[in-house]
Amino acid sequence: MEKEVIKECKTHGDTTYILRADGRYRCKQCATDSVIKRRKNIKTKSIEYKGGCCEVCGYDKCKEALHFHHINPDDKEFGIAANGLTRGWEKVKRELDKCIMVCANCHAEIHAGFVEL
Repeated sequence: MEKEVIKECKTHGDTTYILRADGRYRCKQCATDSVIKRRKNIKTKSIEYKGGCCEVCGYDKCKEALHFHHINPDDKEFGIAANGLTRGWEKVKRELDKCIMVCANCHAEIHAGFVEL
């Protein structure tokens, strides 16, 4: 069986379909869109879980500017947004418990030594 074929997707028209582990084909772009949607949902839930704003300065305007900084790098199992991987919510929460949520500016200042935790 071929791993990739061109088929018509209702959303994307003629496009590449990939063979899944269960033996069915799925539109490659639909699969990508689904992962993107799930990761955005996890980010939104993560922000809510950590209080909704930067724990240093209170910034809360743009969720893309909010980062999760591991308090002790030695305890880090994975980066919350690393490598495009999607993990279950319970596993993400356990990792978030090792982090503080900070805005991009405060995160840079933490790593530069301007902000102490």
